Amino acid sequence: MPKTAAMVSEEVREALDTGVPVVALESTIIAHGLPRPRNLAVATELEALVRAGGAVPATIAVLDGRAHVGLTKAELERVAGDPGMRKFGHRDLAPAVATGASGATTVSATAFLADLAGLRVFATGGLGGVHRGWTETQDESADLRLLAQVGITVVCAGVKSILDVPATLQRLETLGVTVIGYGTGHFPGFYLASSGEPVDWTVDSPEEVAAVMRAKDALAEPRSSLIVANPVPVEEQLDPALHDRVLARALEEAREEGVTGQAVTPFLLERLTRYTDGASLEANLAAVRGNVRLAARIAAAYA
Repeated sequence: MPKTAAMVSEEVREALDTGVPVVALESTIIAHGLPRPRNLAVATELEALVRAGGAVPATIAVLDGRAHVGLTKAELERVAGDPGMRKFGHRDLAPAVATGASGATTVSATAFLADLAGLRVFATGGLGGVHRGWTETQDESADLRLLAQVGITVVCAGVKSILDVPATLQRLETLGVTVIGYGTGHFPGFYLASSGEPVDWTVDSPEEVAAVMRAKDALAEPRSSLIVANPVPVEEQLDPALHDRVLARALEEAREEGVTGQAVTPFLLERLTRYTDGASLEANLAAVRGNVRLAARIAAAYA
């Protein structure tokens, strides 16, 4: 991507130049993950949580063909309020820049642009991964391969529970992406505190995460991301029995209605929100808030 295609905000640039910690935030949750006007309130809240943790927030989006790392208040309002805001993965960035398009960035696009700007920590809700039925569909999120190519620490609540979690963890291992559990020996399940799948490494403090980051720097490993899997608090997770019952119903409906490909994820997430009376959305937001708070502490410890 040409240097002129990316614009780093004055606040973020100054922070990077002076060693102040910075946390990257994605914009898809703002433009596509929440209803208006709550989406703007949440976006503002997440940036405030980063600041409360002693770091500078860098929400990332593409506006009129220019990738922005760090948004002004007006730009944040535009992302939240424009119904024509598209959704961009990293593969969409070049055509978006070339055609002057505007869109919110997914995990892969946010991680790519954050890495390009020199940011080291990124907070999100859950990663994409390997979809159920992969042997038939070969459906896998672009997040995984991209995270194997950029050197950023991603704080997340695991992967969405609608995915094939064991296959996703296997794929991350194959790609050489390090996964560590934060205060847990099990990989989180996004809405759930645990997916039941073990992780090989556990850390218990932001300082330990920062030490792992520094060790990766010192070893000069092949570039790849560090995934910090931070579970949603048990008291704020979606009721596991309700989750399993609703997900089974949604998967059956997807099969009956012939939903395939990229349409599967939004279909299942919409059904989960509907059939849990919004409880899945609240668990999602609880996870995001926890990840943002932790990311700010990790960025400060690393800085």
